[in-house]
Amino acid sequence: MEITRYRGGFVVLLMLASIGLFAQSEAFNPHSKGHAFLQWGYNRSFYTNSTITLKGADYNLVLHKVSAHDRPTTPVTYNNYLKFDHLTVPQNNWRLGYFIKDNLAITFGTDHMKYVMDQNQTVNVDGSIERESVYKGVYNNRPTVMTEDFLTFEHTDGLNYVNAEIEKYNPVAASKSGNLIFNAMFGGGAGVLFPKTNAKVLDYERNDRFHISGFGLSAKAAVEVVFFKRLFLKFEAKEGYINMPNIILHAKGIQGKGSQDFLFTEFDGVLGWSFMAHRPKPKAKIAG
Repeated sequence: MEITRYRGGFVVLLMLASIGLFAQSEAFNPHSKGHAFLQWGYNRSFYTNSTITLKGADYNLVLHKVSAHDRPTTPVTYNNYLKFDHLTVPQNNWRLGYFIKDNLAITFGTDHMKYVMDQNQTVNVDGSIERESVYKGVYNNRPTVMTEDFLTFEHTDGLNYVNAEIEKYNPVAASKSGNLIFNAMFGGGAGVLFPKTNAKVLDYERNDRFHISGFGLSAKAAVEVVFFKRLFLKFEAKEGYINMPNIILHAKGIQGKGSQDFLFTEFDGVLGWSFMAHRPKPKAKIAG
């Protein structure tokens, strides 16, 4: 499924966010300087095809235009999404933010996506395999089926994008009581990839440990509804780039590294709480 089909959602949210640049509101502002927030939610993600390089003691392979998908937890039930010991199992997002100026926040969080190579797809492969197996030989752009005994490749615990971002909020509308506020937001940031890669190359024992594999860059837009001045619901669309030159493939002690880079589109819905973390000092009056 091509990622370009989903970029329209990002563009729509970006347009909605830009509306706030021209809007005025005198309502209570939960995003004033000194406020902070904590949010939690879930996501869906989509990826472009990528080139995957695999290098071990007795193989050196380049796989071209490899397709992949995310892995949402189904069905959507209380046990799967809201039960305390299952909260971190689905594809989730958490973020902590602090407003350094009115409507301008610095934030830190993790986008816990999941990346699963489409099994049994046919891709063109370059390189060689010296390990004794039915796959031993030289590959010169050879079409090869990604069977389970050739390669399984996942970042499913997960594709963890740990990042810092800047978020700019713009008021759009509010009720007279101030108990219902509509905001728009756009922002961006950068971070590191900290995946737990589940990859099985040929008959090697797979890796199953977290590691820093690379970096990411991203931009996003969102619409937000604030209830009773503190509780908020936010819908975000994010576009980003991921580059992972240091993917650990095998169990500890076995030589094997991978690399890949790709673009991603992510949609998420989050629920959060805003609170006063630091009350700014009032400006001193100038004696007349």
